[in-house]
Amino acid sequence: MASGKLLRQLINTGIRGNTAGFRAASEAVIREERQKKHHLLANDLERLLYGDYAAPGANARKLATLTELPANKDNGLALLEERPVIREEKDIILSDAAQSALNELIMEHNRADVLRSYGLQPAQKILFCGPPGCGKTLAAEVIAHSLSLPLVLVRLDSVISSFLGETASNLRKVFDFIAQQPVVVLFDEFDALTKDRGDSADHGELKRSVNAVLQMLDSYRGESILIATTNYETLLDHAVWRRFDEIVRFEMPNLEQIKQLLALKLSGIRRNFEVEEHDIASLFEDLSHADIERVLRRAVKEMVLSGREFLEKAHLKDALAREYWHK
Repeated sequence: MASGKLLRQLINTGIRGNTAGFRAASEAVIREERQKKHHLLANDLERLLYGDYAAPGANARKLATLTELPANKDNGLALLEERPVIREEKDIILSDAAQSALNELIMEHNRADVLRSYGLQPAQKILFCGPPGCGKTLAAEVIAHSLSLPLVLVRLDSVISSFLGETASNLRKVFDFIAQQPVVVLFDEFDALTKDRGDSADHGELKRSVNAVLQMLDSYRGESILIATTNYETLLDHAVWRRFDEIVRFEMPNLEQIKQLLALKLSGIRRNFEVEEHDIASLFEDLSHADIERVLRRAVKEMVLSGREFLEKAHLKDALAREYWHK
């Protein structure tokens, strides 16, 4: 729980309608809770204060201010959306291969000057593929945090158009923007833009967008890091693969990674079990990282709302039962 001094400051600024003071006090509370390793609580407080996708909070890396984001000329919708950069390397659990690839990518960009002195370039076009909920989007945020770069998401709902040539025009705006200032740009669900051109089910405009993406990837010379993700790698056009400098495969967590994830997400939560216990970790087998985090959040909420002081195995089992019921 936050200190009495912070709580008094929080209430006092709130009553007086001092928005700036209230925000500063709230950020101090979040910072204190995170220092105590109450990460679930700190994350929830950040979402309450800023919203899911608002400006980065107290724990976010301070980043350069972006210029005006490009927009679709027909409806005025932004083609890119800036995302908060809060989570860092300690907040992600991956397979050894994926973690090694992530570390190598970060090192390449931190030591880009050394590579360039040998006529080499750090990897800039990366493809993340694997099952949903296994850390692909989180890894992009971690890279942005580690390199102190803004994270921007390509909004496919604005980019893709049924009008002739409009998708390519929107893509050109995106590539022009990221060429002008360094960012980590995330092409989430990349298969929506680059489906196999042999698929007769797709209309002509989407097939033309594949050609446009290939050409723009080939000609890109900016300093931004382009990260594309897909849950359905078999849908990608065959010509897409060789446009990437690196391909990183994400996997469902194994038993050891599940234990690490439980230890990370339940840090600061009082509980009547040890996360290293095999029968605890085995409850979460066949679940993705995102599934596990959602189950834990549900279990902790149940503990809090029922007035219990400790998280019990029963809370986990009840939360898991709801998860499998939804599936």
